[in-house]
Amino acid sequence: MGKFIRLKKGFNINLAGKAAPKVATIEQPETFAIKPTDFHGIYMPKVVVKEGDSVKAGSILFHDKKHENIVFTAPVSGEVVEVKRGEKRKLLEVRILADKTIDYVQFEKYSVSDIVNLKREKALEQLLKSGVWLNIVQRPFGIVADPNEKPKSIFISAFDSSPLAPDYNILYKGQEHYFQAGVDILKKFTSGPVHVNVHSEREISPVFSQVKGAELNKFSGPHPSGCVGVQIHHLDPINKGDVVWTVSPYGVIQIGKLFLNGIYDASKVVAVAGSEVKEPQYYATYTGASVKKFLANNLKQDHVRVVSGNVLTGTKIENDGYVGFFDQLVTVIPEGDYFEFLGWLTPTTNKLSFHRAFGLLSFLSPKKEFVLDSNSRGEPRAFVQTGVFEKVTPIDVLPTYLLKAIIAEDYDEMEALGIYEVIEEDLALCEFVDVSKHNVQAILREGIELISNS
Repeated sequence: MGKFIRLKKGFNINLAGKAAPKVATIEQPETFAIKPTDFHGIYMPKVVVKEGDSVKAGSILFHDKKHENIVFTAPVSGEVVEVKRGEKRKLLEVRILADKTIDYVQFEKYSVSDIVNLKREKALEQLLKSGVWLNIVQRPFGIVADPNEKPKSIFISAFDSSPLAPDYNILYKGQEHYFQAGVDILKKFTSGPVHVNVHSEREISPVFSQVKGAELNKFSGPHPSGCVGVQIHHLDPINKGDVVWTVSPYGVIQIGKLFLNGIYDASKVVAVAGSEVKEPQYYATYTGASVKKFLANNLKQDHVRVVSGNVLTGTKIENDGYVGFFDQLVTVIPEGDYFEFLGWLTPTTNKLSFHRAFGLLSFLSPKKEFVLDSNSRGEPRAFVQTGVFEKVTPIDVLPTYLLKAIIAEDYDEMEALGIYEVIEEDLALCEFVDVSKHNVQAILREGIELISNS
């Protein structure tokens, strides 16, 4: 029997430029890229291909030196055209010039009845060698899951509450049987429940409402209600020594496709949205797609910030950059590299702020869609004890004290204040409302690295 959780804390950032409910048909991007920087817990990726090599979708590109059975595979077939490295030869991405027709590595194929009787060891072997394992994220710390761990439960957030979030009814339309197969595979890895969490006030896709063998829970409330860490906190909190796995709906479906079709199917639908996009809409493509063709002749101006993901937790990319492994949204907003003298003092209805003192008039139009840029309107300064972090954090964590403990490198305090329960997305709103302009998410990741390596 599922549970109903009502959340009151949080804040919705209502931006202009939501994607229209249609999937555009365009010529596929020429190049695709897999970036190890999209994953936490991977420290020493070792490349096994070189420029000029031909690969199939599902061919190994590189693996983690520490865990050699965790491999990163090609989303499309084609030619490896660049192995891009940064400082100290850090691997940044592997680029593939895609074939017009995708050729796949063939993995073992199973029927629905075969999946029911499949042993955990056999399922694990196929997940690892195909690269689909990367969809499974381990809490605490938000790292690629350790195949040797047994989670106490598995969580799937079946809605997104972030700014300009894509509609899951469009992203996963007609994928019911693949989602069910993915859930059946995941159940083999835990003795606890598989939680599928939906929003009580939105239309629930049949992909999730008809799932069997999982607990269907309902949440209500503003962002970050869609963050899986918030959902874990209210259903099955993480204590020191606990392990919980999380998988996106896309990851679950990709697992189902692997076992039912016997291929690494990296096809996905991506929303391109934001106030600076002429025609915000959805595009059918593959993991790691270049955004160049999505944005060509589709921008209202040239001076923009392109983000793979949402504006709170996404990664800045170039106009010809690549969609992140976990992302199904590309956001385009105005670039904010300008100085506005005392701009926050001017009464206006065009600025959105959680603080009524700074954005009072914006509260007069709660449903208004705002055009916001990337300007932070200030530099980092001393931590101001306002209590505002707690108003947008619907979990029993004290973010201000946790962040101060991280800065002080106080390990005991970090543990006592709940660092095992959160990753960047869970506290991203704190960064948005912070009058002290701190990089809250970067500080939190530093603390996670300290704790996980201690």
